[in-house]
Amino acid sequence: MTRAVRTPAGIRPALAVALVLTLAAGAFAAWAGRDWYAAAHDGSAAYAEQRDRALAAGEQAVQNLNTLDHREVDRGIDLWESSTTGELHKQLIEGRAEFTDQVKTARTVTTARVLSGAVTELDDRAGRARVLVALRVTVTTPDSKSTDKDSRMLGELTRADGQWKLSGLGQAPVGGTSTG
Repeated sequence: MTRAVRTPAGIRPALAVALVLTLAAGAFAAWAGRDWYAAAHDGSAAYAEQRDRALAAGEQAVQNLNTLDHREVDRGIDLWESSTTGELHKQLIEGRAEFTDQVKTARTVTTARVLSGAVTELDDRAGRARVLVALRVTVTTPDSKSTDKDSRMLGELTRADGQWKLSGLGQAPVGGTSTG
């Protein structure tokens, strides 16, 4: 006579629970993997990355163009030129000698610090963006007196050789307009 091997009664329910948990984990992994793949191949992630790059480059370029030390004018203007492109770049190059003389005569040190910034427009395909940058500019005179001025700048960026560069810069209007 053969004897049937009997399993303890508690093993079957434990095996069933383990099987259900394994299936649930597999289903969750498949769902999470599908969502991860969709997000990684979604155009919005690439768009957000370009927006962040444009903002960082715009903030840095605006800061660069508002910082200049009379003792290192050439180095400062070189930085201005490397931060710009297009018509703005051309204007800086054409006016470099005259501006250098003015800064050396004034003997001022101007430093800028970005307070905040935002991308207001981004056309990734055309390689154009606009930024709004709030900054604090400190001007120190030869007698070591300094004054701070907060300002908002509107910058236009153009992507050149894979890098965002400032192609236009102007003062942003401050305050609202009343309509009555």
